[in-house]
Amino acid sequence: MSGSLTLQSIDARAVLLPLRRPIVSKVGRFDDWPMILIDVYTCEGIVGHSYLEPYLKDALGCIIALIQALGAAHVGKPIAPLDVFQFNRRSHNLIGYEGVAMIAISGIDMAIWDALAKAAGLPLTRLFGGTVGPVPAYNSNGLWLTDVSTLAKEAAELSAEGGFAALKLRLGRDVLAADLAAILEVRQGAGDSVKLMVDFNQGLSLGDALHRCHALDEQGLYWLEEPIAYDNLTGYAQLTRELKTPVQLGENFYGPGELYKAVHAGAGDYVMPDLMRIGGVSGWLRAVPIAAAAGIQVSTHLYPEFAAHLMRATETAHWLEWQDWADPVVQEPFAVRDGKIEIPERPGAGIEWDEAAVKRYAI
Repeated sequence: MSGSLTLQSIDARAVLLPLRRPIVSKVGRFDDWPMILIDVYTCEGIVGHSYLEPYLKDALGCIIALIQALGAAHVGKPIAPLDVFQFNRRSHNLIGYEGVAMIAISGIDMAIWDALAKAAGLPLTRLFGGTVGPVPAYNSNGLWLTDVSTLAKEAAELSAEGGFAALKLRLGRDVLAADLAAILEVRQGAGDSVKLMVDFNQGLSLGDALHRCHALDEQGLYWLEEPIAYDNLTGYAQLTRELKTPVQLGENFYGPGELYKAVHAGAGDYVMPDLMRIGGVSGWLRAVPIAAAAGIQVSTHLYPEFAAHLMRATETAHWLEWQDWADPVVQEPFAVRDGKIEIPERPGAGIEWDEAAVKRYAI
């Protein structure tokens, strides 16, 4: 099927999914993972899907209400993702683009793009002019701020899950010695050649980050991610200048303009936009050329299914962050082999809901 689509309705549902390994980081502990499943229904019978991962169970209700309110403004109108994105953004000029507003806009945007690609009968990346193929990924399903003595075994398991040669480790324990011990344990389990991306989850002050990151600079780490609060671009610029290890940030960029500010400030060596905050597919397509123009490599944060399609069409594509947290409600999760996520030859983003599981985990 091809041609224009007309919006009939938008549905948003909340689920609480089990995690195989609890998240334990500086931002908190999560034993279950709250998600919002979004369905865009069209008059032509095409249904677009997307999901959001807003971290906080208590935030689900207000985000769903805003999704429904935004969707109501487009009922009966042709679906054009870039137009809808721009309209929704402008509708929030008076209260600001950041936070819940951008999260809701992003969720709708991703579902609309999914519907558009399905109508064209194309995998999403082909709609952008890209090709279906493997995307290099690192496993981010574990290695939290847990007992250091468990990390070697867990690192071996994470490497074996999909032939991964790159892993994400969370750091920021109370003392430097504990972080150094964690790095040693992971390399014992996964091998000395493992590429080790480390994430502080904004857990350090600038002074602590200068001390801790300089002390880690000889550890051969692949990058140092978000050591300080995401909006301290002056601090990030100082860390980027002083450290030998590349500095990574970007999962908290709310829209393309924030990515531009960080690039202009020299606030990082790498960037990793999050689809929920950058503005969904439309926001990504507008943001990543800014990084490419500056020669900065772009990785992803969460949303591996949509992210995989986008990485195949991103000029300076770097690494995809792999998690299986949405798998319990997805009919056919994407395959991972030899450390690469494989995009299926399915129209759209390639996700459909397992409705029995959705019912089981509904809240």
